Amino acid sequence: MANIALLIAGGSGNRMGQSIPKQFLTVNERPVIVYTLEIFQKHPEIDSIAVVCIKGWEFVLQAYINQFNITKVKHIIPGGENGQESIRNGVYELEKHYSPNDIVLIHDAIRPMVSADIISDCIRVTREKGNAITVIPCAEAIIQTEDGNVSVGSYPRNHLRRTQTPQGFFIGDICNLHRRALEAGVTDSVASCTLKIEMGEQVYFSMGSEKNIKLTTVEDIDIFKALLAEKRSDWLK
Repeated sequence: MANIALLIAGGSGNRMGQSIPKQFLTVNERPVIVYTLEIFQKHPEIDSIAVVCIKGWEFVLQAYINQFNITKVKHIIPGGENGQESIRNGVYELEKHYSPNDIVLIHDAIRPMVSADIISDCIRVTREKGNAITVIPCAEAIIQTEDGNVSVGSYPRNHLRRTQTPQGFFIGDICNLHRRALEAGVTDSVASCTLKIEMGEQVYFSMGSEKNIKLTTVEDIDIFKALLAEKRSDWLK
């Protein structure tokens, strides 16, 4: 049974407000996507890597793969018009090369602090349960609103989980899910886990971390730099 990492790098990153896609922003002389690729490259349970890349940036991505010797990358796949289409493009391509019982870990390219333990636990739960969604508890109070200005109620946080990536599936199952979603007219679900729930199926949880941040805003880049500095200090001890 093979384990394939599918990195989703198909977004333009409009919320970051930069002139290039956020997955290609350079932090401490390395592109963000390279940090993410290197983690999966070094993980002993990952057999190969595929990247769904924003159109027009495929040659830049290939240059970085060559420069940083990311030898596990076997597939570069064009991105879609939204996240669901990008993931669908990715898993459909993997279906051509791997067994339906092989595992795909779908991961945001802009989560460069994912740990080896998170990856391993996602693989474990996927093997045991059929899918695995990386989650963390919700520590904040949750307040409901209708207009964004005033509360209309609250929701118990112990009933909530915050989802992250990777999100693990058997390749055959996730491809069939996307086919059924297209037939049902579901075309813009925000994540693989929400698509599965919208299609009436359960998801199972694997271990996440507060450090497994998604780089969405400029403030997130600041946090990422701080986490890199902390990690570097640990290496020096």
